[in-house]
Parts: sequence; C-alpha cells; structure tokens
Amino acid sequence: MKIIADLQLHSKYSRAVSQDMVLPKMSAAAKVKGIDLLATGDWMHPLWMSEVKAGLTEWSQGIYAAKENPDGAKFLLSAEISSIFSIAGKTYRVHTLVFSPSIDTCLKINEALRRRGANLSSDGRPIVGLSCQAIADIVFTIDNRCLVIPAHAWTPWFSVYGSKGGFDSLTDAFGPFTDQIYAIETGLSSDPAMNWRIKELENRAVVSFSDAHSPPKLGREATVFAPKTTNYDLRTTNYSYSDIYWAIAERFLGKNNGNLKISYTIEFYPEEGKYHWDGHRVCGVVHSPQDTRDRGVTCPVCGRPLTVGVEYRVDELADKQLKDLQPVTKPNTKGLVGYFHPTDTTRPPYVKLVPLLEIMAEVYESSVASKKIKEAYSGLTQALGSEFAALLDATESELHAAGGVRVAEAVMRVRRGDIVVDPGYDGVFGTVKIWGEKKQETTQQQMGLF
Repeated sequence: MKIIADLQLHSKYSRAVSQDMVLPKMSAAAKVKGIDLLATGDWMHPLWMSEVKAGLTEWSQGIYAAKENPDGAKFLLSAEISSIFSIAGKTYRVHTLVFSPSIDTCLKINEALRRRGANLSSDGRPIVGLSCQAIADIVFTIDNRCLVIPAHAWTPWFSVYGSKGGFDSLTDAFGPFTDQIYAIETGLSSDPAMNWRIKELENRAVVSFSDAHSPPKLGREATVFAPKTTNYDLRTTNYSYSDIYWAIAERFLGKNNGNLKISYTIEFYPEEGKYHWDGHRVCGVVHSPQDTRDRGVTCPVCGRPLTVGVEYRVDELADKQLKDLQPVTKPNTKGLVGYFHPTDTTRPPYVKLVPLLEIMAEVYESSVASKKIKEAYSGLTQALGSEFAALLDATESELHAAGGVRVAEAVMRVRRGDIVVDPGYDGVFGTVKIWGEKKQETTQQQMGLF
C-alpha cells in the first residue's frame, strides 16, 4: 500500500481561494482524486484554526480525521507563511511551509508570531516582516519536531531561490538553521531532476505538493509515502506525524526512526508551470533560457526587465559537475515512465502527469469547466475508483472499457511522455497538447459511454 499526500494547499481564508476550500469539501474531493493525506493549510489564521479544531479529531499522533468523514482522507497540520524583509538594502520575498505535530504547537507558534507583530487575521497565508531565519528560530524554539520547508522553491517572486526575491543558497536564507532544513518543495515549474543539479540539495529530500486554491486543483502534484519495511502494514496500523517527519528528514539525518519512506513524487510537467521560461506577459514575449543568455534579460518590446523563470535560474545556480545531469527513464508494466537519478539509487524517482480534467478537455475538445467534461470525469473516476487510479494504475484495457479508445490513448501518451507542452512564462501556464496537432477523429460517440 501507499499514501498519496498533498501537504500544501490553502483554505477559503486565503486570497484568491475558492470558498469550497473547507474541510468537508476538501475531504470529498480527496476521495475522488485518490489522495490519502491532505494538509489542513492555513492554521495560522485564527478563524481557520477554529474550524480545524471543531472539524477534526486526532486519528493518530499528529494525524487528524474529519469528524464528518472519519474514513476519508486524513489531515496533517501544514501552513504557509509569506516573509517580506530587507537585508542590506535588498528586499527578499520567501514563502515557507511549516508542518506541526500538534494543535498545541500551532497555537504556541501563532502566539509567538503575534508577539513579533504578525497580523495573522489578514490572510490565510499571513504576510510578515520576519526573515527566514527569524521564522525558523520561532518554530524550532517552540517545537523541534516541526518541519520547515521552502515552498515552490524556484518561483521568481516568492521563493527561497527565486530570481526576483530569493537567495542564492539555503545558507544565505536560513543561516544557523540551515541544518534543520531537510527538504525543499519543487513547485509546478521545476521537477526533481532540476533540483538534483543543486549541490546543497544532494542531501535533502525533494517533495512536491499542489498549492491548491480550489478542490479540482488538489493533487496536481503530490508525494507518495510507502512502508519502510515489508512487515509494516498500512491496512492494520495507523501511521503518525512522526512517520512522515522521518521519511522527509531521513536523507539529511542519515537515519529513519519512523515506519515510512518517500517512495516517489508525482509531478506536473514542469514546462506547464507558469514560470518555467523567461518572459514578459504584458508584451507577449517569451524566451527560452538560451534566448535569454543570447539576448539578455531586457524585454525587447518595452525595455523593462523580463521575469527570469525557473529553468534559467536552476542553470544559474547549478553546480558545474551536476549541470548536465539527466534522469534515466524506465517504464513500468502499466506504461508509466519513472524518472530515476542516473547514479544515486537512494534518490526517490518521480513520474510526470497531466491532471485528468485537462486530459478529458483535450479528448472532448471542450473547457475543463464545461458540464460534459465534468460528467465524463465523474464517470471515469467512478468506474476506475479515483483520478490517480486512472492516471497511475489502470491498464490500457481498463481505461478503454471505462472511457473509450481516445481516453485510453490520451492517458497512455501522458504516462510515457509522448506529448507536447508549450512552456509557461511570467504567470502564464504552459499549454499541453497530447496529440501535438489538432486531432482529426471525432470524439462525440464517446459521450454515450457516460
């Protein structure tokens, strides 16, 4: 068995977030997706914390179940904080995840932040004038069982390595607390192989989560945990926060006192992320990293700076000896390609997927928000058990029987990476084309299957 975990998301109390991001609806959406463990998100916000305390009950140490749906997805106390601060005249903007082992620890951290002037009621992801070091100091002083993880680590504007508001190293960002930073989160515009090229990440875990602002976005990236040994049975034993903690900390600490390990991560195609390449959205200018190296970082239309994207920034910070590192690809029996580190067998592999709603939208040549796509999606997930069951586990014949030949072909193409993605840039998501060019066959007959 495995635990598919999405441990970065936001509640309805964060800006630009759906009002459907409440515990019962998140739990219901997780079931459809096939997600086993969710972040609560936003526990720094007092109103959301009240809902968390009222709506959840502790299922095992540090892991919670929804009172309305105790057999559904479980929850881990995870929040995101936005730090905007200046050092020597330069402004930094970094988003950081904090995982907590208990509600009591959360309340103590919140009180410490309020004493430092943080307005936690302003937003589910509060904006504070505290540095990364100050955040780490507060968190670890209160409870060293917490995890502090840089969120979407390469996003230009709000991340630890971001081209617009970040640092060149974790040491620069976290100072004396660097050795307590056990992992970084990839964000949608990078994948683990890109992070493997950074020297200081060689001994740190690389995790991936969705940063979802609405239920349909849950699970677009996730981290999969599995038993560390064959004698640990998830069907009969409740895993705990400590098991998740040790699975994430294992690579840096060189030991694992828990029962789980990171098995693999589920990734967006990074080109689809909205900051993968460089560009200027207002002027419609998009540059590959080589274009930027050749032409510079000035927009050729308006003369203002381009937003330098993730691929260029990774190249900029990559270790020379790791610069050309490329993953090794191996398909499994279901045609799903795994991406493996070429030399380090202790590195968890990863897979790259396209969300099922996007696949269905291309199959039926319609919007992801349309009624017919939602009906087709519902029919397929009910037939196969969940979205991840369809994307990861179903055989081609099962996909064909449940969704028709074109759906089966589309999922198999995504599994093996036989697709085209026009890269995203400066806040514009990339565009996935499963067939490259517009397909000729009609798909209308498939609607009858649902």
